[in-house]
Amino acid sequence: MAREECKALLDALNKATACYHHLVLTVGGSADSQNLREELQKTRQKAQELAVATRAQLTAALRDRGLGAEERAEFERLWVAFSGCLDLLEADMRRALALGTAFPLHAPRRPLVRTGVAGGAAGVAARALSARSLRHEAEGDFDVDDLRELEREILQVSEMIHDMEMKVNVPRWTVQARQTAGAELLSSAGASSVGAVSVQERTGPCDLSKALAATVFSAVLLAAVALAVCVAKLS
Repeated sequence: MAREECKALLDALNKATACYHHLVLTVGGSADSQNLREELQKTRQKAQELAVATRAQLTAALRDRGLGAEERAEFERLWVAFSGCLDLLEADMRRALALGTAFPLHAPRRPLVRTGVAGGAAGVAARALSARSLRHEAEGDFDVDDLRELEREILQVSEMIHDMEMKVNVPRWTVQARQTAGAELLSSAGASSVGAVSVQERTGPCDLSKALAATVFSAVLLAAVALAVCVAKLS
C-alpha cells in the first residue's frame, strides 16, 4: 500500500513539475501576464506540497530495516526518480526567478518582446483598461512580492534536496533500472527483424546457384546490347 501511495504521489509531482516547466517557458513573451504569474505561483506551491509528502513517504519506507530486498529496490528506484524530479523543479524555479527579474510585469518599458499589438495610443489604452487590467494595476507589487517568495522557496527546495541526501543514502548509479537503456528502440528493431524472418519464411531460402546463373545471364545480355549498339553506330 505504501508503495502504491508513493507511486501516485510521484506521478502527481511529475505532472505538476511538467506543467510548471511549460508555464516558465512563456515568461517574458507575448502571453505573459499577471494571470500567468499567479498560475506559476499556484503550480510551484502545489509541486512543493507534493514533494514534501513524497519525501516523507519514501524516507519512512527506505529507513525501515524490515523492508524486503525486492521492495527496497523498488523504493530506491522511486527515490532516484523523485530526486531527478526535484532537480528539474529547482532548475525551473531558478529560471522563473531570472526571467521574472528580467521581465517585470509593471515596468515602464515592458514588454521587451514584441506582442503584435498595434494601433493608436488611445485605442490600445482603451483595450487595455478592462476591469481585470485595473485590478492588476492596483496589485502592482504582486510580481515583486512573488519574486521574493520564489527566492525563499528555491532555498527551501535546495535544503530539501540536501536533507534527502543526508538522511537516505541512495547513490543513483547503484540503482538498477527495470529494463535496459533503449528498450523501446530494441523492441521496435525486434519487431522489424520478426517481420523480415516472416518474409523470408514465405519466400523461402535463397538458392546460390540460381542467383549466380541470373547474374551471368544479365552480364551476357548487357554485353550483347552494347555490341549491337556499337555495330549500329559503325554501320
